[in-house]
Amino acid sequence: MPTVFDSNRAVLSRIGQELGVSDWLTIEQSRVDRFADATNDHQWIHIDPKRAATGPFGATIAHGYLTLSLISWFMPQIVDLSAMKMGVNYGCDKVRFPAPVKVGSRVRGRALLVSAEPTKDGGVQAVIRVSVEIENGDKPGCVADTIARYYF
Repeated sequence: MPTVFDSNRAVLSRIGQELGVSDWLTIEQSRVDRFADATNDHQWIHIDPKRAATGPFGATIAHGYLTLSLISWFMPQIVDLSAMKMGVNYGCDKVRFPAPVKVGSRVRGRALLVSAEPTKDGGVQAVIRVSVEIENGDKPGCVADTIARYYF
């Protein structure tokens, strides 16, 4: 069940709390290939399963930025913003890729509201740390402190 943010007060009341966890998503080679085409990043560790099998990770891996972009898929499962009039992605404070995400693995997002503060124009700015967990992995594939502005 997603955490409901229906007002600035609702956001501000959850500072320091975990917001929830998304469903699992399987990383398929076809998704990695489409991302390679979209970004023109065709490095063999992403798109050549035969060569990657003998490489440092033993398989093809998702691009780090592909893993980061999945946060957009995870967040609506974690936070219900249906009462929001408008939201703006403001950026990221910190992004890191602690572990490779191998093709065929499953990932999910886990979110923590790090901080939030009212904005001068009546909204609220939230810093949400999203960890992209790899099923049965010791480290996440991505950890990002995302910044969003919500207007209710």
